[in-house]
Amino acid sequence: MSVKILITGGCGFIGSHVVRQFVMKYPDYQILNADALTYAGNPENLRDIEHYPNYVFRQTNIVDEKAVEELFQSFRPDAVIHLAAESHVDRSILSPLDFVYTNVIGTVNLLNAAKRIWIDEKNNSASRLLFYHISTDEVYGALGETGYFTEDTKYDPHSPYSASKAASDHFVRAYHDTYGLPVVISNCSNNYGPNQFPEKLIPLFIHNIIHKKPLPVYGDGLYTRDWLYVKDHAEAIDLIFHRGKTGETYNIGGHNEWKNIDLVKLLCRLMDQKLGRPKGESEKLITFVKDRPGHDRRYAIDASKIQRELGWKPSVTFEEGLSLTIDWYLENTEWLQHVTSGEYMKYYQKQYEQ
Repeated sequence: MSVKILITGGCGFIGSHVVRQFVMKYPDYQILNADALTYAGNPENLRDIEHYPNYVFRQTNIVDEKAVEELFQSFRPDAVIHLAAESHVDRSILSPLDFVYTNVIGTVNLLNAAKRIWIDEKNNSASRLLFYHISTDEVYGALGETGYFTEDTKYDPHSPYSASKAASDHFVRAYHDTYGLPVVISNCSNNYGPNQFPEKLIPLFIHNIIHKKPLPVYGDGLYTRDWLYVKDHAEAIDLIFHRGKTGETYNIGGHNEWKNIDLVKLLCRLMDQKLGRPKGESEKLITFVKDRPGHDRRYAIDASKIQRELGWKPSVTFEEGLSLTIDWYLENTEWLQHVTSGEYMKYYQKQYEQ
């Protein structure tokens, strides 16, 4: 039986890798990608699969309740993989309401539409119905020098972004507990890899090194993050979707803790090698800047549950994944140029308006 899956935010960074994973790996599945095509939604990320027979794109903003309802009524999905979100902490500090609208209201709109079809109308033709919500480790707050986030860690968000994601997580669980909606949640660490919008650290610094621009490092540079290669994340989402237990939460981490300044220096060394520049040239671009408000000191995920129950673990070390990521950006300079100039938005907006 064909499975109909609605993937939200599928033109974004993580979403595009998940869409490609499902479209190419499961030709019997029907995949509907719903994306608002805001600044970080780039259909160029999926140009290689946009003509596959089991793939359809719909420009939809999940904040629009009527549009979401129409999407569900026309497509009648058996499952939702929900990735659409505002995700940049700095932007959330400047405009918190944008994050409330998309991450909270948008998620509730999707939950309501799924509830109407799956619970109220009792559309139980599929062997399994599932609302899979992808979230972040930032909902847990910050760690000291030791310890790890587990699935039982108390929520303690510190930024408008993490607060909005925490609220959306709570709504997903509430719909499971109150209405019996079949849900699963995963909380991941920092993703990196091909197709990431260059406002995030790694693609921004790759772009800046190429053009010999400053590399702005917050505070003392000793903030620590766990890094997850995006293709490993897509594999984990695939496993959780197919084998995860309804009502459960799974933490996904890369087992790659790095202090920001050490990461940047590694990136500089690799870029100098790949660009044929003198050793140490790119490190001269490092510039320490004023810290951002509410900056969490350390995140680290205990991903033992997903490894124990589903057999998932990262396939690459950070050094391997970072080298692959740099190679991709150096081989796709046109993509990077289109994204940084905004040209991709103009072209695809014309395409979808026709």
